[in-house]
Order: sequence, then structure tokens, then C-alpha cells
Amino acid sequence: MNYLDFEKPVEELTDQLEKVKQAGEKSKIDMSATLKEIEEKILQTRKRISENLTPWQKVQLSRHPDRPYALDYIEYITKGQFVELHGDRNVNDDKAMIGGLGKLDEQSIMFIGQQKGNTTKMRQYRNFGMPNPEGYRKALRLMKLAEKFNIPIVTLIDTPGAYPGLEAEERGQAEAIARNLYEMVRLKVPVICIIIGEGASGGALGIGIGDKVLMLENTWYSVISPESCSSILWRSWDYKEKAAEALKLTATDMLANKLIDGIITEPVGGAHTNPQAAFSNVKEEIIKQLEKLSKVEPNKRTQKRIEKFCAMGVFTETAK
Repeated sequence: MNYLDFEKPVEELTDQLEKVKQAGEKSKIDMSATLKEIEEKILQTRKRISENLTPWQKVQLSRHPDRPYALDYIEYITKGQFVELHGDRNVNDDKAMIGGLGKLDEQSIMFIGQQKGNTTKMRQYRNFGMPNPEGYRKALRLMKLAEKFNIPIVTLIDTPGAYPGLEAEERGQAEAIARNLYEMVRLKVPVICIIIGEGASGGALGIGIGDKVLMLENTWYSVISPESCSSILWRSWDYKEKAAEALKLTATDMLANKLIDGIITEPVGGAHTNPQAAFSNVKEEIIKQLEKLSKVEPNKRTQKRIEKFCAMGVFTETAK
């Protein structure tokens, strides 16, 4: 397992645990009491670290190399009953944006999400989770397909932003994202959006308009990343921690500002420490929210969604 700087105390205890295990196996001495004591120390250390995380540390956790990605969640939730659908029927199939039909118990769901890679080769293949315009157009095609057959939509958001390359702009990146915002707010089926990692800028918002917008505990959601904010304001990345604090990008901040509808708890130390528990928490929340949303008439559900997003932010009108 990989460890971040502030996880070093856990790494040291984990190394100690492994050494005790190896010593016990070699000497054939019962070390269960010692092992249990170290395991308890690891748990308590993780709890202490988790309770005192800064916004920047939460940003780091959201990017943890061992953190599960969208396809991992989908595989668990659907128990392998997932058929990926490809292409935007215009340019090509964007590998950074995945989507398809899956079964949640007996309920068909259209899953859509940004996918990163676990290895250097896969990260390049997935374009580091940064979709091109065709990715957002593929997502919209699948959403419209789901609406046609009255299938709920679940989006899993994890992106450092939409791809900022020249070719993406030439193919209409801004228009593709704007079109998704316009169409998603009007969908007649339940839409649940979950930030499972990074939620950066329009790249995240392009699949982030839903009846319920939820965040995992150690994720972030903001108009800009702390590094980019620091670079713009101070012409340096050295102030990224200060920027993370000022942006109010954590799940707690977002809920307090009424920009999301709820927070999904993670295992102690983060989703990467116990992916199965994280998957289970997400699945339970999806089931709970779908049960509530299915009881609301489509027109009322859409109207509530529109009203919710229109109520965000503050503005004043001045006389001409």
C-alpha cells in the first residue's frame, strides 16, 4: 500500500505488524496478543489522523493512488452485471468517460462516471480521468437512452477537470458541458450524482446535475483545484494549502453551504483502507435515495431539481 506524508505513523506501525507476523511464523511462537495490540494502535492512529485532516490533506486523500475508481464501485454494486456502452455517435469513444447499464439488485441503472487508471499505462489510456467533448456527449447520449426506457441514472464523479487541450476546445468542450447542464436538469428519471474522488470545475459539473448530489467524506468539489488557484492568485503552487482552506471545497463545507445534499461516510483512514466498506456505503445510499425519489412524480421531481440549483448562489438586481 502507498502512504501519504501524514500517514507515516500508520506506515511505521504497519511495518512493525508485518515484522511481528514474520517473527511469529519463523519462531512458531503465538504472537496473537502483540498483533492485536498493534492492530488496535493502527486503528487508533488512523482515527486520530482522520479527525484532524486539513482541507489540503483531504484533497490528497481524494487522489490517493490506492483509492478505488468508478469501475470498481460499479463492479461491486452490480455484482458484475454491467454492460459498458461506447461512443458518442459523432467523434469517437472517450476512455476517460465510462457508462453503461447495470443491475442494482433487480433495478436497472444507467451508470456514468469518469475513470482514472491504476498504472501509468492505464492513466494515459484514460487520459488521467479528463474527458474530451465526446466524453460528455457520450454521457448525454446514455442519459437520454436511460430516460427513454425510464431507467434511473447514477453518476460517479472523479476528475481533475475536463481536458484543456486545443483539440478539445476545437470540438466544443464548453458547449458539450453546457448542453449537459441544460439537459440533465430536465431529465424525467431520478438522477443521483456522487463525488467519489476529485470534483474539479466544469469537468465534474458536466455530469453533476442531479436530484441528489452526494460526496464521499474525503473528497472535494470546487470551481478550481487548490494548485491552479494558488498559481493564479500567487503565481506559485506554494500556497496550495492556503488556497484549499479558502476555497471551502470539502464535503463538510459544501454541505454547510447547501451545495450538496449529503455526505457518505468512508472507512477510517479513507476509502483506500477498506474499499469493500466504501462500496457498501455507496450502494446503501443509492438504494435509499432511489427509494425516496421513485415515490415522487417525474414532473415534480424535475421541478424540485430546477429549483434546487436556481437557489444556489447569491445575486442582486440593480435598477437600470
